[in-house]
Amino acid sequence: INAEYGEFVFLCSYQQFHHCLHLLEMPRGPKHHLKRLNAPKHWMLDKLGGVWAPRPSPGPHKLRECLPLILLLRNRLKYALTKREVTLILVQRLVKVDGKVRTDPNYPAGFMDVVTIEKTEENFRLLYDTKGRFTTHRISAEEAKYKLCKVRKAQIGAKAIPYITTHDGRTIRYPHPNIKANDSVKLDLATGKIQSFIKFQTGQVSMTIKGRNTGRIGTIQHIEKRIGQETLVQVKDEKGHGWSTLISNVFVLGEGSDSLVSLPAGKGIKLSILEERALKLKKKE
Repeated sequence: INAEYGEFVFLCSYQQFHHCLHLLEMPRGPKHHLKRLNAPKHWMLDKLGGVWAPRPSPGPHKLRECLPLILLLRNRLKYALTKREVTLILVQRLVKVDGKVRTDPNYPAGFMDVVTIEKTEENFRLLYDTKGRFTTHRISAEEAKYKLCKVRKAQIGAKAIPYITTHDGRTIRYPHPNIKANDSVKLDLATGKIQSFIKFQTGQVSMTIKGRNTGRIGTIQHIEKRIGQETLVQVKDEKGHGWSTLISNVFVLGEGSDSLVSLPAGKGIKLSILEERALKLKKKE
């Protein structure tokens, strides 16, 4: 060790010294790469398709809770074969997410986002299937004008201005005073304003958006508040199967049993292995 560092070594412990060396070796700035084996499993990337996976850009959805536009256009909708073809599609400003043109191939689209391709007159809403994977649910042009957002928090900010923040990174000022955390708001994509809201309470139809029950749709049966722990929610689907999850994992879809958005095939009812097998055999016949 260099003599000029002798005093530093003397004043700190062996573990602290090595921690400082580790900090000096750390790279600067954010990470720009993602290996395929570390990519989220719900992207369904083949293991031998290369070393790398597209790393989502910073945006409204988290890295492991989004679907980059390149995977949407290339792997799901099959409009391209390579990343270059995806880039050529996007630079023509043909793809909109929530009504805004997006040209970044790694832009993170997420749950409830509306993807519009005007040239083909197609609209898709990103929802979960019962296996926790993103599904591109085709919707009408009328339904593509709005989306539902889960309220993460409702607070009063600087200069006593009330605001809410949503699951897709939006901050909306001066909301209705009855809107609280965990409620859902119906958002007009053209104006960005709230059209209506749905209270989080028992009897409402909801989708579980995180955990082992991701994609399951059911009615909220009971809300159990726990001291010092996160609130538990009991949910039951149309077949009578129930499950419990944390309140942060539950997304309210509509009043009573009427969902404000159209639902994918299966209506969010998880099938057993035997039921899935019987369904596949029936389709083959």
